[in-house]
Amino acid sequence: MALARALAKRPKVLLLDEPLGALDKNLREDTQLELIKIQESLGVTFIVVTHDQEEAMTLATRIGVMNEGALVQTDEPHTLYEYPNSRFVADFIGDINLFEGVVTESTDALVRLASAEIDADIVVPLGLGTPVNQSLWFAIRPEKMRLSREPLDQDGNQVAGVVHEIAYLGDFSVYWVDLDNGFRLRVSRPNISRVDAFGEAWGERVYVTWDGDAGVVLAQ
Repeated sequence: MALARALAKRPKVLLLDEPLGALDKNLREDTQLELIKIQESLGVTFIVVTHDQEEAMTLATRIGVMNEGALVQTDEPHTLYEYPNSRFVADFIGDINLFEGVVTESTDALVRLASAEIDADIVVPLGLGTPVNQSLWFAIRPEKMRLSREPLDQDGNQVAGVVHEIAYLGDFSVYWVDLDNGFRLRVSRPNISRVDAFGEAWGERVYVTWDGDAGVVLAQ
């Protein structure tokens, strides 16, 4: 009713401040789709203020992330999630694994970071023009990483550890892996089949690998 009253005046811009905060999960998801239909049919610009990241990603065509009152990145949801421009945005949007490393090799074809945090090399198949010895950060989402019980024959981008905890969330499962030096990684796997090969892997030693282009290199 509040939305109908606001739209009756045919505004050019409509501000929605936490519009779905009081709804339960299923009703909130249904209402999100209804809001998208209304916005597309009327052509009214909606500015939605929300602390729910999933709601922001669902509703928005563009998202602005604020830090201490300042906009630090404004982009489409996909770009914001896959290509954050800083450690703050990477850590704020979704779940992330973030490692600091020092450039040990930099060519037109790749950049190699030596990370003491995970005690491994991170190889990014992209020339960034960064000088050797510069400190950078590598950010990678949990769903971009893989679990295996045997090491893979690849250059870098591989660590070993023990499965500390597993959270079954229905459509996917989350694994917390403690590396040999104590650093903890978060890895997620979609539950494509009913039987997960790592479903009862508590305490097992596993290997975590990833593709070099699966994450982003950040300078700040």
